[in-house]
Amino acid sequence: MSGAVLVAVAAAVGNLLQGWDNATIAGAVLYIKREFKLESQPTVEGLIVAMSLIGATLITTCSGAIADWLGRRPLLIISSLLYFVSGLVMLWSPNVYVLLFARLLDGFGIGLAVTLVPVYISETAPPEIRGLLNTLPQFTGSGGMFLSYCMVFGMSLMQSPSWRLMLGVLSIPSLVYFVLTLFFLPESPRWLVSKGRMLEAKQVLQRLRGREDVSGEMALLVEGLGVGTDTSIEEYIIGPDNELMDDDQDLSGKKDQIKLYGPEEGLSWIARPVTGQSTVGLVSRHGSMASRSGLVDPLVSLFGSVHEKLPDTGSMRSTLFPHFGSMFSVGGNQPRQEEWDEESLAREGDEYASDTGGGDSDDNLQSPLISRHTTSIEKDLGPPPHGSLSSMRHGSAMQGYAGEPVSSMGIGGGWQLAWKWSEREGKDGKEGGFKRIYLHQEGVPGSQRGSLVSIPGGDAPTDSEVIQAAALVSQPALYSAQLMNQHPVGPAMVHPAEIATKAPIWSDLFEPGVKHALVVGVGIQILQQFSGINGVLYYTPQILEQAGVGVLLSNLGISSASASLLISAMTTLLMLPSIAVAMRLMDVSGRRTLLLSTIPVLILSLIILVLGSLVDMGSVVNASISTISVILYFCFFVMGFGPVPNILCAEIFPTRVRGLCIAICALTFWIGDIIVTYTLPVMLKSIGLAGVFGMYAVVCLISWVFVYMKVPETKGMPLEVISEFFAVGAKQAADAKNN
Repeated sequence: MSGAVLVAVAAAVGNLLQGWDNATIAGAVLYIKREFKLESQPTVEGLIVAMSLIGATLITTCSGAIADWLGRRPLLIISSLLYFVSGLVMLWSPNVYVLLFARLLDGFGIGLAVTLVPVYISETAPPEIRGLLNTLPQFTGSGGMFLSYCMVFGMSLMQSPSWRLMLGVLSIPSLVYFVLTLFFLPESPRWLVSKGRMLEAKQVLQRLRGREDVSGEMALLVEGLGVGTDTSIEEYIIGPDNELMDDDQDLSGKKDQIKLYGPEEGLSWIARPVTGQSTVGLVSRHGSMASRSGLVDPLVSLFGSVHEKLPDTGSMRSTLFPHFGSMFSVGGNQPRQEEWDEESLAREGDEYASDTGGGDSDDNLQSPLISRHTTSIEKDLGPPPHGSLSSMRHGSAMQGYAGEPVSSMGIGGGWQLAWKWSEREGKDGKEGGFKRIYLHQEGVPGSQRGSLVSIPGGDAPTDSEVIQAAALVSQPALYSAQLMNQHPVGPAMVHPAEIATKAPIWSDLFEPGVKHALVVGVGIQILQQFSGINGVLYYTPQILEQAGVGVLLSNLGISSASASLLISAMTTLLMLPSIAVAMRLMDVSGRRTLLLSTIPVLILSLIILVLGSLVDMGSVVNASISTISVILYFCFFVMGFGPVPNILCAEIFPTRVRGLCIAICALTFWIGDIIVTYTLPVMLKSIGLAGVFGMYAVVCLISWVFVYMKVPETKGMPLEVISEFFAVGAKQAADAKNN
């Protein structure tokens, strides 16, 4: 996973620059006021600080759509250039107006980085460490603030500090970021697949994962192009087939059985649909106690049911078949295919009648990339042409994307990707089609559940395993009905249909699953902004000065301006260990658990701050209590409510609309930031410090309730599976409302 880690670290430098800029302007504005004589013009002073917020807000309105059109990497390169140019212009700034323009450019760079870095990391990281890597922007942002405060503090000790130099230094790390984005960061493989650039996507994935075989994940990325519709949950018990069973035995009489094929000749598995054995299935049908009472969204219970049974392993390899490797490992002698882009390959595959509608009978569950058996429809049709949809199920197994054998269809977090072949009688005879299945292991090994599966032709071998699995079943993007009427983008068996690669449209946002995800994403961004972080940051220097830190520093000969900078540096330094803890816990405890456990500490800290400002217990006691409360608030905020909203927003949307949706969430973030920043001084004058912190405590309480009711746990799940769950959850919520 080292490739994905290094790429995430490089991308997170964009957030380091944001933190650097935030801290630098906070120190530099003290000296800007003196040079331009802004003491009597607080509006201009506020505008110098706020111009980057305005720029970030403006660029965010269009960044999502552009990112879906041009890609993630070009916008990160543009972001680094904007940082660099703004640093040079701030270094030059002969007057306030040029400075304001430079701050606007800086805001554009900040807006692009803050919006797209979480998306980029989510799309390149493996599911098992996605939370850890997506907490890196929070860590680098705070690290950038600390480094910048230290730099500005050092400059403030000079005889005549230069604010231009303070602001202009930004161009140096910006240049490093530009080099990294231009020469080191690859394009997001999910975006490449969405544009039909399969060869490039495969090469990027190989680099990120550090292995040649990325076949399973490539297929997953293609399947993720569809906005989830008509998804259902099924349950299977999976066990080994009788090894003496005749390969040509007709299964048409065993309608309740689904056949899985193993990696070696003669090795196969039987899956039998069951009811009531799977935690996911039970919750899907009946809901949890909390969701039935109306307290919790059915979606939250559905996600929770997965994590109750999540396997301990973090391996990307299959966990469904631990002794036999992946059910999709194959060999074969099909000709090598060296080129996979649409420019270099003939478009084939539209000659096969496909029908994935309802009313069909399920005879086989298998990867379309392999088969040692033919179904009755293929016997009627005869040998298929090379490259057609039917060839993926005929004769010898297919080779991998560059000729290497496909060795795994494990997609992370205990999930496997498969396709279910369906046949039914049509007006022109038998018609067939595929349905996509995301399988998740839920059961325990063998003997405890062996009686639940009947193996044709005899009993299962004594050392066999019988595994319980939940399955998300929906229409595929890889083998869709549209292929009847159009050419696929590249070879039919591995490329999406043209309709799947089209740009997102606004109507996609009204898909039930997407709409449900937007409620979660926008809601948590609004609540984060109004939870009090800006108010506590604003008030921290005053609290620490009351605690005697300012007096101590003045005794050392440090001016009040320098002392405030040093205090801010100490505050940000306290954040770094807490963020490091959050990075460790993000994929262990999970996002939802971190929020539910850290928000109560925020509420308690704010209540103590309110009491400290209302009750006079002596200056020393009050200052000590307030200092401890502020430190607790900071440490627990950056463990939960700081990084989690951005992580969630980068995970919960389908690939086709991810850029658009993340821009909506980011726009909410920036607008909330502007409102809170500019209303804080007004509220301090009108309702006082106790009133402001009391209001923040109420918002934190509302946030906890919102998280408990609406925010699901997404740790360790592939992004595409998360989208499917939102589609299922939205459907269940609608059904519950109707009933």
